Amino acid sequence: MDRGTKIYAIILGILTIALAIIFLYESPKVSELNNRLKSIAIINDFPYHFKVLRINNETAIMSSPRSTDVPVSRILGILFPQVNGLSTQSPEFQKAQKSLAKVQILARETVISDAEIKRVSWELDHSWLLQHGISL
Repeated sequence: MDRGTKIYAIILGILTIALAIIFLYESPKVSELNNRLKSIAIINDFPYHFKVLRINNETAIMSSPRSTDVPVSRILGILFPQVNGLSTQSPEFQKAQKSLAKVQILARETVISDAEIKRVSWELDHSWLLQHGISL
């Protein structure tokens, strides 16, 4: 390689490493909160894994599969295949809906129990929805 090509390759390598760090970096506080969520069996064993995406000031932005754009029956049908196609009034469907709410509330309370976090804001998990065939 000539000198110009070597310099170009070095600059390109540094730029690639910098971009990887920027996109893959997770703050220690986000990691700590996500590890706390994973340590709770009810949350960790749930079919959807709630996680902290980032922190803005005292607000933790967390992922959620729920959206007003997607009927809850579609989400619950993915999380709990046994309720897929059942009436929203059926006891099994109601139980699944309560289970999702219970785990989401527990995830929120777990994150808010940290002294540095005052609020939780929910962000729709687009990638999870796409992985399960739901596009918005």
